[in-house]
Amino acid sequence: MSTGTDRTRPNAGEYVLYCYGKRLPDSMRAWVRHDLAGPGAVRRTVLRWSALCVLVLLPLFLIPTTALVYASMMLPILIPFVYFAFALNTVWRRHRLSQHGIDPHVADELKRKRDAPIHREYAQRYGPRQP
Repeated sequence: MSTGTDRTRPNAGEYVLYCYGKRLPDSMRAWVRHDLAGPGAVRRTVLRWSALCVLVLLPLFLIPTTALVYASMMLPILIPFVYFAFALNTVWRRHRLSQHGIDPHVADELKRKRDAPIHREYAQRYGPRQP
């Protein structure tokens, strides 16, 4: 049986706590880096925070009413929550990376790789950018 210090992936309890702010051990840094800066990181971040909002809104279903009233109670909360989760996901992911001792700029690594041809073409056409 492995101890908590030599594992490279969190168990279910650690994962839930990690999703909402807990720091994982250093042995899991590679997993954290992939989770916060790898493919699908934005989607995972938005889904985690949206799931939290849905859990908070679930008790509203205990009120007996129509679907229109449910929608009018929940959507004004859910839509801005998801919007801000998406808008602030880079800030949150950078914070989480630095919390785990990883360079926060890796959060934009995939975007930089994706946009590199556009920047090279710009530099060839117009010259290097001025600092």
